[in-house]
Amino acid sequence: MPETKNPAATTLVIGAGELGLAVINGLLEQNPEGAGSISVLLRPAADAAGEQVDRQLQDKGLQIVRGDLATETVDGLAAIFAPFHTVICCTGFVGGPGTQRKITKAVLQAGVERYVPWQFGVDYDVVGHGSGQPVFDGQADVRDILRGQSATEWVIVSTGMFTSFLFEPAFGLVDLERSKVHALGSWDNRLTVTTSDDIGRLTAAILAHEPRIRDEVVYVAGDTFSYAQLADMVEGHLGRDAERVLWDMDRLRSEVASHPDDGMRKYRLAFARDTGVAWNKEQTFNAAQGIEVVDVPAWLDQRKAA
Repeated sequence: MPETKNPAATTLVIGAGELGLAVINGLLEQNPEGAGSISVLLRPAADAAGEQVDRQLQDKGLQIVRGDLATETVDGLAAIFAPFHTVICCTGFVGGPGTQRKITKAVLQAGVERYVPWQFGVDYDVVGHGSGQPVFDGQADVRDILRGQSATEWVIVSTGMFTSFLFEPAFGLVDLERSKVHALGSWDNRLTVTTSDDIGRLTAAILAHEPRIRDEVVYVAGDTFSYAQLADMVEGHLGRDAERVLWDMDRLRSEVASHPDDGMRKYRLAFARDTGVAWNKEQTFNAAQGIEVVDVPAWLDQRKAA
């Protein structure tokens, strides 16, 4: 670590959306007195909703740093990152193609000691390139960049799909109102999902773990299931039968070909796999550490109670 770094383990969280706030809360849960050492990178201009987030963060005692990931250069981002010991990227694909590569290069140029990239998703080592979702290709590139150097430690947290995205109407996998469940590719294909709150808690626990975790992919999971099991869980939640509809590979590929700019159709194709998007919950960090997480039935119960 360069001697110019602040000896305090200062942390920069990039983004304060669903995941960013969850990670911040996880860090504060790990170290309630540590708010003063956490900064959050936000866009330069804030709308009314953004101003509310600003106040929320400042009320927690956090510092706000301004920068635009989409327009800033690698040099500019490196200057922003340079004062920090740890950078956690909680801003995903909104910056467009190439953004995660740019952030990663800036982190390395800045000499950051420890980096948690935006890899909160599938196993990009298995998925690799050519999955049907171009942003996945960029994620595989990020791993190559990190493994090609040794100056900056990195920790990748593989979480599977966000649980909330599983029920996102635009994604179309589960329609609770119409009691319908779609399977991608096969009813036997499996998915791993984790809630954003659990991802935040688990990321903080991984960073605090002793012995120190470095240069490693760490797997977590709130739940792992087949599409057939998902339909069973939805039926158990609703208390009635659900319509089960298979979207086979021919249909998924045809829809992407017909709508090449539709990101959701690309996601459906990308997740229609029997490898890389699921792992056994029993073999995860949270299972090994005995950390309780929210599975799909519990998430549905919480949603009903809200």
